[in-house]
Amino acid sequence: MSGADLHARITARREAIAAICRARHVRRLDLFGSLVRGEAHSGSDVDLLVDFEPLPPGAYSDAYFGLREDLEHLLGAPVDLVVERAIRNPFFRQAIEGQREALYAA
Repeated sequence: MSGADLHARITARREAIAAICRARHVRRLDLFGSLVRGEAHSGSDVDLLVDFEPLPPGAYSDAYFGLREDLEHLLGAPVDLVVERAIRNPFFRQAIEGQREALYAA
């Protein structure tokens, strides 16, 4: 599947993405990376930035891995899930900020 096809699939499945986000305690989910820049190719993954609601540690890991698995199944592509609070590199954070495309906000 081309990058344009994958981006179109994400856009077409926003309601399903929102339902998954609600079930997995997501506050915000943003697309970034090659799909947003229009540089994706058939082997590209889906780069997503996530912010979860406050959760206990056990529930957090279930939410993280469950979200990734659910989205990979829905989109039919590998998902690289980056937790916003875990970003320590200011250059990486700045690069993401310049290319975020909101997919879900609670």
